[in-house]
Amino acid sequence: MEPFKTFSAAAAPLDMLNVDTDQVIPARFLSRPLDERYGRYLFHDLRFDPNGVEKPDFVLNREGFRSAQILVADRNFGCGSSREHAVTALVAAGFRTVIAPSFGDIFYNNSLKNGFLPVRLPDEICRLLREVLHEGPGGEITVDLDSQTVTAPNQVTWRFEIDPFQKHKVLQGLDDIDFTMQVLGEIETFEKDYDARMTWVTTRPR
Repeated sequence: MEPFKTFSAAAAPLDMLNVDTDQVIPARFLSRPLDERYGRYLFHDLRFDPNGVEKPDFVLNREGFRSAQILVADRNFGCGSSREHAVTALVAAGFRTVIAPSFGDIFYNNSLKNGFLPVRLPDEICRLLREVLHEGPGGEITVDLDSQTVTAPNQVTWRFEIDPFQKHKVLQGLDDIDFTMQVLGEIETFEKDYDARMTWVTTRPR
């Protein structure tokens, strides 16, 4: 997966509490192929009416926010079901990070396993960030994982916390399999030693 180090992009404010994974990507799209169309399924029922026409009041349909790649949300973003497709849809639509006061636990962990960075900042800071973005559509936010900082369009900076082990994996672009493969030599050595020591288990009768 792609390493996440420093990312600067236009950001969009999502003034909604408890955005669940079915809102992020409705269940009927989960079986669709992961092709160039997948990003269009993101927030589909919030973004489009039953005839496929854009809803003008949804933030990502408004000028200045259409090209956003960072989302600033409200509390409990990504709650609900465990579907990993919620992260996949965000990435397919060009997003690399979501900033919010809190996240659904499973969504948070799915994000880190896919190189997508969920950033927790306090309620008040997220509210201020959304206000700044509403006042200046197209404003850019910079997220620096190495320094664990978020810099707003007005150049005010805040620090966020992340587990050091998860930070290392996301910085290096390592999913769980990649991380395990880094110690493949040690695993193979253990297996050979185990076979030699535990012949009563590993030797098959002829």
